[in-house]
Amino acid sequence: MSERTDAAILLRFVYQAMRNAGLPAEQVLMGAGVGLNHLDTNARTPSAAHLAFWESAQKVSKDPHIGLHLGEHLPLYRGQVLEYLFLSSSTFGEGLKRVLAYQRLISDMLQAQLVVNDDECYLANMLNDATFHHTSECIMVAVLRFFRFVSEGQFQPLMIYFTHEQGANPEEYERVYGCPVVLGAEEIRLYFKPEVLKTRIWQAEPELLRFHEQLAHEKLQELARFDLIAEVRRAIGESLESGTTSLETVAQRLQIVPRRLRSQLADANTSFNQVLADYRCRLAKRLLAQTNESIEQIVYLTGFSEPSTFYRAFKRWTNLTPIEYRKKKQGLI
Repeated sequence: MSERTDAAILLRFVYQAMRNAGLPAEQVLMGAGVGLNHLDTNARTPSAAHLAFWESAQKVSKDPHIGLHLGEHLPLYRGQVLEYLFLSSSTFGEGLKRVLAYQRLISDMLQAQLVVNDDECYLANMLNDATFHHTSECIMVAVLRFFRFVSEGQFQPLMIYFTHEQGANPEEYERVYGCPVVLGAEEIRLYFKPEVLKTRIWQAEPELLRFHEQLAHEKLQELARFDLIAEVRRAIGESLESGTTSLETVAQRLQIVPRRLRSQLADANTSFNQVLADYRCRLAKRLLAQTNESIEQIVYLTGFSEPSTFYRAFKRWTNLTPIEYRKKKQGLI
């Protein structure tokens, strides 16, 4: 399975929330190993980075419930395809179902499902990982604000379940969320009255619905292509030292017919040779800059059969020889 990632907009939203809260946002990001340049890119970020971020945020703020409180300062989720998709729907319920179908556009960690029974209505399995409790408490605030916005204030939470055992006191949760919170549950749930599903969205634009659904579908396809490239990189990494890394061997590892893998990579505007060269280049740079491995060992680790072939490739990638690159990165020149 490929690494879980989040949309770049999440990082920008959290950065703005820190600034709104008066926190030294740059210091928090630096402590988490995140550069400000990440805010200006549309590349998705690894979900695993949440742990480092919240650890830094808690250390800087000295607030054990920083996720809950930072959520209060998040900007309203606006100007994204999911908002347009929701507001193009005729009712809150229709908009919610459409958004749930495309929730991965926000984060791979979101896997919510709508459950409607005779006597209860709730979103289940929302970010079901207790190790990310700051993330879940922060995102819950954003979800509630967005739901209230699109429903013209009709949406009101009845009860929230979290999977983590430790948290704020009941009064603080009630203040922030406007409803009771249960900790240590089997899954994250957000309960609300089923009547809100029938709430009409006054600004609905049905004629734009098909356009917004097409846009959301295209973005999901982009993520699928991203997943494919990530899987190919993983397979390359597993087979590189064997010296038999090829389209055929990688396709075999991925249980894909080579011809189909070639076609899928072409649809993703790349090729196997491009992915392989990029992987080798990144690996070689990291080994040269961060380790004292010999050039001969790096040639082996990057899957080249001859040092001369490696030298020519590295010179083509960086316009430097491996030795020149190492000296430059390690401050020897």
